[in-house]
Amino acid sequence: MFTKLPRRCSSIFTITVLIIAVVALFCVSCQSRPGVRDGQVLEIRDSESGKVYGRWPLEENGEFSIEFIHSVNQSPVREFYSVENGMIRLRAVRFFSFGAGMKSDLDGGLSFSRDGDAMVISGYTTTFKDNELNYIVGTVSDHLLFINGETISLRQLCGRNAHINIHLKK
Repeated sequence: MFTKLPRRCSSIFTITVLIIAVVALFCVSCQSRPGVRDGQVLEIRDSESGKVYGRWPLEENGEFSIEFIHSVNQSPVREFYSVENGMIRLRAVRFFSFGAGMKSDLDGGLSFSRDGDAMVISGYTTTFKDNELNYIVGTVSDHLLFINGETISLRQLCGRNAHINIHLKK
């Protein structure tokens, strides 16, 4: 009733089944990763061309930060962000010295604290229009993205002086 396949056809059939199984497992694992398929991702793209440089899963209440060297006082500044109600919100800014462009007065709801030699202003309620942050990647000093336990050099990822949008995408 059944015809026995030649050995060569049987091997090809076995390899084909294995490849299909591996691809299916890969697809299932991608779908189950939070923030990759149905969730939110933080996306970095070129402001002018729209070229996407990278995407990282970022769930509700997820956090990320951007660090750079302040161009005037030449010390590190780190801006801490979180995702709340599907919006990017500035939570705190950590810096080492006051200077041009650095916050020096505390508006309502903001608080000042020390973290070793650093100063931290927290309590921000700022959310961003279109869920987007705009940066120009440093030419002399790098901008670093800290997200999901990774540290990403924006200068390596996007290039010096790149005009970028950091956007929360659903």
